[in-house]
Amino acid sequence: MEYYSPLGHHSFYACSSCSPAAKKKLLVLCVMFLLWVYVLYSCLGYCSGMPSVLVDSYRGKDTEASVAAAAAVRTENGGDRVDLMSRLMPSKPQPQPQQQAWVDMEADYDYSPSTRTAGSRDLLLDTENEVEVEMMEDMRDSDDSWDGEARAEEPPPPLLHQHQHQQQHHEQQRSGEPGAMSSFSNGSGSKKLPQAIIIGVKKGGTRALLEFLRVHPDIRAVGAEPHFFDRNYNNGLEWYRELMPKTLEGQITMEKTPSYFVTREAPARISAMSRDTKLIVVVRDPVTRAISDYTQTLSKKPDIPSFESLTFKNRTTGLIDTSWSAVQIGIYAKHLDNWLQYFPMGQILFVSGERLIADPAGELGRVQDFLGLKRIITDKHFYFNQTKGFPCLKKAEGSSKPHCLGKTKGRTHPNINPQVVQRLRDFYRPFNMKFYQMTGHNFGWD
Repeated sequence: MEYYSPLGHHSFYACSSCSPAAKKKLLVLCVMFLLWVYVLYSCLGYCSGMPSVLVDSYRGKDTEASVAAAAAVRTENGGDRVDLMSRLMPSKPQPQPQQQAWVDMEADYDYSPSTRTAGSRDLLLDTENEVEVEMMEDMRDSDDSWDGEARAEEPPPPLLHQHQHQQQHHEQQRSGEPGAMSSFSNGSGSKKLPQAIIIGVKKGGTRALLEFLRVHPDIRAVGAEPHFFDRNYNNGLEWYRELMPKTLEGQITMEKTPSYFVTREAPARISAMSRDTKLIVVVRDPVTRAISDYTQTLSKKPDIPSFESLTFKNRTTGLIDTSWSAVQIGIYAKHLDNWLQYFPMGQILFVSGERLIADPAGELGRVQDFLGLKRIITDKHFYFNQTKGFPCLKKAEGSSKPHCLGKTKGRTHPNINPQVVQRLRDFYRPFNMKFYQMTGHNFGWD
C-alpha cells in the first residue's frame, strides 16, 4: 500500500522494514512540519508589516518585478491563491508626505508675519480702535520677543528632556502602547481647547511669563493673543480650537490674552467652555503698571496728552479719572470680584510681576506646581540682562544668542511728577488692601 507524505508524493515501501519506533518518529516529524507551516502562515500578516534589513536590501534589486509577477498569478487565479513569496516580501511602501509635526505643532509658535496662521492674521484686520492697536503692539512685541530670532518651528526639548521622552517611549513600546515621541514624529497629537489661560494683566509681565513657560516640554502655547473671549467670541469654539497648537497626551495647551481680566463677559464665557480651566493673573504695582501702559501708548502716539492730564478729572481737587483704562485696569479687587462669581480662588494663581523679574525661577516654580507639572524650569535657565533690566533665558543648545524679550519690552518710562505718583498711590491703597485680603497675599505695593 502506498502512503502519501505531506512533503510530496513519496513511496514508503522502502520503509516497510522500518521498526515501529522509527515510523513513529517519522510521523511526529510530519506533524511538526505541518504545525510549523500553520504558524508561518498565521504570522504572515504581522510579519509583512515589520521592516527587515535583509528584505529591504533585497527589495532594491528585483523585488518589484517579483511582487508584480506574484500579483499577476493571484489575478489569474481569481485572487483565491496567495503566493508565499509575495507575502514574505512586502511591497515597497508608498512615499509618505514630509512630516509637518514640528511645523504644525508650532505654526502659531513662529512670530514672523509671513508664517502666522490665518486665524492669527484675522486678528490684525481691524485697526479702527485703540484696543486693536494695542493688540497689534503685542503682536509686534511677540514678533521680536526673542531679539529677532524668527522661529518657524519651536526647537525640540532640551537633550535631557528628549532622553526622558525616549525612555518613556521605550517603556510604552514594551507595554504595547504608542509612545509620545513616536506619535510626535508621526505628526499625531490634536488641537485642544486650552486647559490654562493667562488672563491678565496688561503690562504686568504676561509676555515674559508665557515665553518662560515655553521652556517646559509639557506646555504648548499659541503665540499671538487670540482675544477670543472678549472680541472674537462669535466665531465659535471650533475657530478658537483651530488657533491652538497640537498637543500630545500629558501636555497642556495655553494661551494668554491680558484683556480678559477686565472684560466683564470673559469669566462666564470661559466657565461655559470648561469650569476646570486654570487661570493665571500676573499682577504688578498698579501705579507702575499705569505708567508702563501710558509709555506704550506714547511710543505709538507721541502727541497724546500728558500722563498727569489723563490721570485726573480735576487736577485742583485731585479727583482720579477712573474711566481712563490705564487707571481702571489697576483696580484689581474690582475685577477679581467678577471672576470669583464663576471660579473658586483655588483655580486662580496670582503671579507677582515684581518677583517675576527679581526671582523668575521662584515664580515659575509656583506656576509649574499650580499646573501640576514637574519643576523643570529652574535658576539655570535664566540670567539677568543689566541693559534691559529684566531676566532673559540662557541660550539654548545649538543657538548662538540668548533669548531676551524684544525692543518693545523694557521701555524707559517718562518722568512723572512725584506728586502725581503719590496721589495715585493714595488712590490705589484701599483697593490694594482689599486685593491682599481676597488673595491672601501681600504684594508689598504700599
